[in-house]
Amino acid sequence: MGELAQKVPSNVRRSRRRLELLLFLILAFGIWPLVAIGVVGGYGFLVWMFQVVYGPPGPPAAH
Repeated sequence: MGELAQKVPSNVRRSRRRLELLLFLILAFGIWPLVAIGVVGGYGFLVWMFQVVYGPPGPPAAH
């Protein structure tokens, strides 16, 4: 790795580092929060539909 890093010009390394930082910020503060919201919302929807079909959790209702 050290030998390869010496052959790459410093301006290319700097622009690559900037690109990696930008991609990290987009992933960390843009895409992953949306994925987390989607997963939690999807799970909530799944539980809701399950309860619509099979009723709420708990013991059976006494007659």
